[in-house]
Amino acid sequence: MPDFSLPDVTTNKTLSAQECRGTAGTIIIFLCRHCPYVVHVLPKLLTLAGHFLPRGINFVGISANDASTYPDDAPEKLKEMVLEKKIPFPVLYDETQEIARAFHAACTPEFFVFDGRNRLFYHGRMDDSTPGNGLPATGADLRAALDGLLAGHHAPKVHLPSMGCNIKWK
Repeated sequence: MPDFSLPDVTTNKTLSAQECRGTAGTIIIFLCRHCPYVVHVLPKLLTLAGHFLPRGINFVGISANDASTYPDDAPEKLKEMVLEKKIPFPVLYDETQEIARAFHAACTPEFFVFDGRNRLFYHGRMDDSTPGNGLPATGADLRAALDGLLAGHHAPKVHLPSMGCNIKWK
């Protein structure tokens, strides 16, 4: 996992990658407030977090969008989202976009699952639903990866790419 040190939009406390690690693994989710794909998957993501956080998988959201052109993705607006949706994990703000580049993140939402030793286990989508295809958000692909990680399986051979809004680069 790339190293990082970013401010939490709710507490303003700077959190490092080391502080965000889970005992069994860590999932980094590149997200934002305005993206319809994030809005679509967020309820299921919160369900998955409720299931996997107690099992040692830490969840961390990172927003790297340029807030000067997308003000809904500014830290204070992200804080509103965290409080309104009762997001049970930190959401960090990557103002310089250096961390998004270090991860090679391209869109929101985009999921990176790391094992307990910070090795990439899964990178891809949550499931095959999108805001416009009529399929419900199930979290099937992400859940399978997290279940496999906890069961001690090898990383999935297939990593289906995330679909969503592109990161709004400066």
